[in-house]
Amino acid sequence: MKLFVLTLLFALTAGLAQAKPASLDALSAYLTGLDTVKTRFVQTNADGSKSRGTLFIKRPGRARFEYDDLEALVVAGGGQVAIFDSLKNTSSDIFPLRRTPLNLILARNVNLRKAKMVTAHGEFPGGQTVLDAQDPKNPEYGTIRLFFDRDPLALAGWVITSETGEKTRVDFEPFQPAGNLSTRMFNIPLIERERGG
Repeated sequence: MKLFVLTLLFALTAGLAQAKPASLDALSAYLTGLDTVKTRFVQTNADGSKSRGTLFIKRPGRARFEYDDLEALVVAGGGQVAIFDSLKNTSSDIFPLRRTPLNLILARNVNLRKAKMVTAHGEFPGGQTVLDAQDPKNPEYGTIRLFFDRDPLALAGWVITSETGEKTRVDFEPFQPAGNLSTRMFNIPLIERERGG
């Protein structure tokens, strides 16, 4: 049995090595081009529970996760990420955006060729490009694994591994143009005041 497993792992590794994933330049251009978009998502948490909602992105630097069944909201804006757990709780947990892997894809110009940013880059059977990335100056901030569909190239999901090793997976439906999103949606101090009202 052990020999079978080792043989299978070798075959999978060989397949990844021979595959031709989307280039880092193409992936960088795609992420930089995700200007103002929205999509539905399914989030799988570290404990196996699932949450659904809508993600809005207004690059650079802004994202908003609105959850369907929870009174939770996650907002990136103004160089920070805020996690609101409940409408009844006006306070939020706030972190510098630069200390999260999300910063890598919300940058004004995404350049995945930066030294030590991409730590793995390959293709899964079926044609999905996968890469692991981290802040090259601060790898301790955590990592993000990005999944891209091909033909057309599209971000299909990610797995974020936090500083503590906790993993959160998010799978996306196809992104759609979101029109002119108001910057108020990403204004963390304003959201805190509104939720307190």
